[in-house]
Amino acid sequence: MEAQKTMTSGKTSFGVGRAVSSLALSLAAALTTALPAFAQEAPAAPSALATGAANGAAQASGAGSYTPMAPTPGIGMPVDGGIGLQEQFSKVGEYGHAIHHGLLWVIGLITLFVLLLLVIVAVRFNRRSNPIASKTSHNTLLEVVWTLLPVLILVGIAVPSIDLIAKQYKPAPKDALTIKVTGNQWFWTYGYPDNGDFEVISNMLNVPGAPVINNGVREVGSQPWDGPSQLEVDNRMVVPVGEPIRLQITAADVIHSFAIPSLWFKLDAVPGRINEKVLVIEKPGVYYGQCSELCGVKHAYMPIAIEALPRDKYNAWVLTHAGGEIDGQDKPAPATAAPFRRRMPPKPPWSMRPPKPNNSELEDRVPNHGNHR
Repeated sequence: MEAQKTMTSGKTSFGVGRAVSSLALSLAAALTTALPAFAQEAPAAPSALATGAANGAAQASGAGSYTPMAPTPGIGMPVDGGIGLQEQFSKVGEYGHAIHHGLLWVIGLITLFVLLLLVIVAVRFNRRSNPIASKTSHNTLLEVVWTLLPVLILVGIAVPSIDLIAKQYKPAPKDALTIKVTGNQWFWTYGYPDNGDFEVISNMLNVPGAPVINNGVREVGSQPWDGPSQLEVDNRMVVPVGEPIRLQITAADVIHSFAIPSLWFKLDAVPGRINEKVLVIEKPGVYYGQCSELCGVKHAYMPIAIEALPRDKYNAWVLTHAGGEIDGQDKPAPATAAPFRRRMPPKPPWSMRPPKPNNSELEDRVPNHGNHR
């Protein structure tokens, strides 16, 4: 029901934008058909039953084994000669991609319309065609049109744009998986607090024949699953596919920026501050990005590689790390300590106890005060 409400509200807001734009500029009718309504919110986190089933499947199928996935050429990475946005693999990215293409139509049509007006003015209102110039100084209808037209066009653009911003920063579900991303000069670290709080350090692979960037790190192409040079890393950020992931992003030294173009994701990493955003990847695969904030001499050598796996394979990857735990499982309650009781010293045996005095001895010990007044 909540997903239907969100979809309905998104379609309504987008429909308002299209209606206003059609009133503003009839030539921009193509925009209203070019923008589909991707008004779908991030899917809810998996239920406890589904998570438990996936956990059991991972343990039954040899959990703890992991082989990195080989990337698909042209998917999740830049391509030679590309002039547009990368193909998107998140609902928010698809929505933003559609708005981008729609705005290109609006810009193109407005440009052609203005060019047409300039041509008409140059042809019909030059000195040769009109030796006697018109003395018209005001035209109320024309002035109202050229004032309201740009306003209505901007309102038509603002409605879906504000809707897109709201979808990008919608809070994550309460039980979403949390991953902490930390930018360092010049590498990334990924912490998994919901999976045993282990940490993964990610460095760019060295390029064969080029100067060594990271000492002790292998060269790209030495493994069959390696992707493009200057984008592949030794340890990827592995996430489950199709689930909302709460990314908490910060930095340890200077400002960095965590950006993955094919996922429509970009968020600054600021020292001393945690920025949070939700990431949902629709399709298993490897997606590449880079630090997008100038952060020092090796800024160009801070790539990002995200590997999205099905839940059972993600669980198996988690178990390959020391202390790795499957998220969503009920942890046993800690044992309660026994209440403290003060131990009394043991009583001496009967043979060691002093004998009790008899009545005559007690009478002798009590002083006689009868003669005292």
